Amino acid sequence: MKRLTRRKFLMTSAGVAAASALGHPVRAATAGTPLRYPPETGAKLRVLRWKRFVQGDEDLWLANTKKFTDQTGIEVRIDNEGWEDVRPKAAVAANVGSGPDIILGWFDDPHQYPDKLVDLTDLADYLGSKYGGWYDVCRNYGTRQGRWIAIPLGIIGNALVYRDSQLKAAGFETMPRDTGGFLKLCQALQAKGTPAGFALGKAVGDANNWAHWLVWSHGGKMVDDQGSVVINSPETWAALEYAKQLYATFIPGTLSWQDPSNNKAFLDGQISLTANGISIYYAAKNSPEAALQDMARDIQHARFPIGPVGKPTELMQITQMMLFKYSKYPNAAKSYIQFMMEAGQYNPWMEAAIGYVSQPLKAYEANPVWTADPKATPYRDGGSIMLEHGYSGPLGYSSAAVMADYVMVDMVAEAATGAKTPKEAAQRAAQRAERYYKV
Repeated sequence: MKRLTRRKFLMTSAGVAAASALGHPVRAATAGTPLRYPPETGAKLRVLRWKRFVQGDEDLWLANTKKFTDQTGIEVRIDNEGWEDVRPKAAVAANVGSGPDIILGWFDDPHQYPDKLVDLTDLADYLGSKYGGWYDVCRNYGTRQGRWIAIPLGIIGNALVYRDSQLKAAGFETMPRDTGGFLKLCQALQAKGTPAGFALGKAVGDANNWAHWLVWSHGGKMVDDQGSVVINSPETWAALEYAKQLYATFIPGTLSWQDPSNNKAFLDGQISLTANGISIYYAAKNSPEAALQDMARDIQHARFPIGPVGKPTELMQITQMMLFKYSKYPNAAKSYIQFMMEAGQYNPWMEAAIGYVSQPLKAYEANPVWTADPKATPYRDGGSIMLEHGYSGPLGYSSAAVMADYVMVDMVAEAATGAKTPKEAAQRAAQRAERYYKV
C-alpha cells in the first residue's frame, strides 16, 4: 500500500508554495496533478456544496478552484447551501435532469438515484491506487453494484466536545469511556449549572450522528444484515430508556436544534458538552475575542463512550461528490473532482480547515494536521472506525430514505422527551422504516 509520508506531504506543499511565490501559475506537471480527462471545448462548471462551518475550508476550496481555473481555463461557479438544503436540491436536480454539474451531498444520497449519476469507477480506481486505497466504509458509500457512483470527499468527524475545567469541576478527571459513566457525568454537569446539549431536531449531521451511536451502543439497529427491519427490539428499548435519562440533563431547547445550534450554545457558554466536529474549537481558537481564545484552551475532544455492546459504534457524516449525467461537460467535471482530490490541493485544504474533514483515502492520514495540534487527533480516524448508517444492512434507496426522513432521530426524540414510551417510539420507527424497506 502506498502511503503519503509527512516528508512527501511537505515536499508537495513546498513545491506548490514555491511556484506561487515565484509568480508562476501552478501547471498540471509542477503541481503533480496531470489531468486524466481532456475537457470539452468551452466547458463551464457549476458546483453546489454545503456552507462551511470552518472558514479555512471555504477559503482553500475557493483557492483550489481558482487554481483549477488558472490551469485549465474552465470557469467554475460555486454555490453554497445550508446543510439541510443540499439533500432536497440534489434530489430535485436528479428528478428534473438539470442543475449543478457536481453536488457535494450527504451519506448515501447517491444511492437514491444511481442511474442519474456518471460512472466514476476509473477515477476512483486511479485515486485509490495512488493514495493508499479507500477506507472500506468510504468504498461502501461510494459504490453500488460494483461501480462507483460518487467520489467520497471526506468525513466530517464527530466527537465529544467539552470544557475540561467544567468536567473537572463536576468531579471527573477524564471523559468516561462507558455509557454508565457518561450518564453520571451529564448528571453532574447539570447539577453544576453547566449542562450538556445534543441536537434532537432535523440536524443532518449532529442529530443523526449521536442518535445512531446511542441506539447502536446498546445493540439496537434499524435493519439486520438482510435488510429486514429490526428496530423494535429489547436492545432499542434499553437505548431509549437511557436516552430519557440523558435528555433530562440537557439544556432546554435541543428538540429544535439544527446543525449550527450546538455550536452557538457552546460558544455562548450555555453548555459544556456536546457532539460536534472540530468547528467549535476552530471558531474559538480563531476568534479575536480573548474570552473565546481562553475557551479554546479549555476545549478538549474525546471519542464517544462504549455501550453495552462493548465496541465503538459511531456514525460520522460522510460527504460525497456526485456528477450528474445531465452535465454537458462530464470530462471537465471529472477533471475538477480529480484535481480537488490530489495531494497538491487536498492536503493544504485539510490543513487549512484544521482537520474538519478527515480523509477518505488512507495516505492522507500522514497529514501533519492530525498531530500538530493534539486536539485534532480524535478526528483523524473517522474512516477507520465509523459504521455506515444503514448498519447492518445494505446501503441503497431504503437506507437513504430512512435517513432522509429522520426515522432514527425522531424515535430517539419521541422517547427521550416522553412523547412516547420507548416501546411506542420503536414501534412507530419500525412502521415508518418498513414503508421504505418494502419498496
